[in-house]
Amino acid sequence: MKLIRTEEAVGHVLCHDMTQIIPGEYKGARFRKGHIVTAEDIPVLLSMGKEHLYVWELTEGKLHENEAAVRLAELCGSEGMKLSEAKEGKIELSAAIDGCFLLDSERLLRVNMVDEVMIATRRGGTAVKAGDKLAGTRVIPLIIDERRLQEAEEAAGKAPLMRVLPYKLKTAAIVTTGSEVKKGLIQDRFTPVVKEKLASFGIETIAGELPGDDTEEVTASIQRMKDSGADIILCTGGMSVDPDDNTPGAIRKSGARVVSYGTPVLPGAMFLMGYYPDGRPVLGLPGCVMFAMETVFDLLLPRIAAGVELTKRDIALLGEEGLLQARGRAASKF
Repeated sequence: MKLIRTEEAVGHVLCHDMTQIIPGEYKGARFRKGHIVTAEDIPVLLSMGKEHLYVWELTEGKLHENEAAVRLAELCGSEGMKLSEAKEGKIELSAAIDGCFLLDSERLLRVNMVDEVMIATRRGGTAVKAGDKLAGTRVIPLIIDERRLQEAEEAAGKAPLMRVLPYKLKTAAIVTTGSEVKKGLIQDRFTPVVKEKLASFGIETIAGELPGDDTEEVTASIQRMKDSGADIILCTGGMSVDPDDNTPGAIRKSGARVVSYGTPVLPGAMFLMGYYPDGRPVLGLPGCVMFAMETVFDLLLPRIAAGVELTKRDIALLGEEGLLQARGRAASKF
């Protein structure tokens, strides 16, 4: 920190707030700590009686907090996002579109292990609306050693840490199993719930059938739904271990590659995730989807709707925070 004449302060960083008083009009901080003095600021500072200023001495290899925040924000990326201006060492990122917010959690952790820098985000894999806040970057000190930023950049790697993808899937077909539904003994409560959830992501249900429980009939029904041209096939019910529950077998017989049958999420443990050779997803939905407010289906649907191909690892990672009842969001909605 050093004291210099105000006229010589252009380009220097203020060490403390500067209060301006205009009798009867205004009293408050006219310039904040960390502000970089410009030529336009000089007459204002002099009018405030500030003929000398305490400023930070920016030496080679040191960065102002705003410049450092910009470099942190560049690690985050820009796809489907917009950035605020740097202010007091902070930049906020928000969604520019409706879509799915994706995040590389492992690389984010490596960045946040670097001293004196931070990036805070919302949880990855979630649905966002345009304008939603996604992340914020900040450095801890007012002036930071550039080596800290270089460490953060090395930890982040070349690829952006996050992005927002627009929803890609547009149409769906639903196979609702169960002989009791096919015979009309009970009302089909599954299809309306699933259609509503899909519609919230802009997905229109264009076909549906009630094939009963016979594996061959369910398999044939799934094939007809594939032939409908739908972007995603959903099979509801028949996902447990009862002898008459043949939906997983029918999905396999229909030509799907099953990524995972069973998930570390409650409710939703009996969920099936698969893909056909053309990349179209096929889902086996357990009965809880019909009545619980949030299940594994809700956790994965944003990524599925955005066309992200899920892996066994993606699903296994849901185990942490997978006890949805403990989050108070698994109560009946329908």
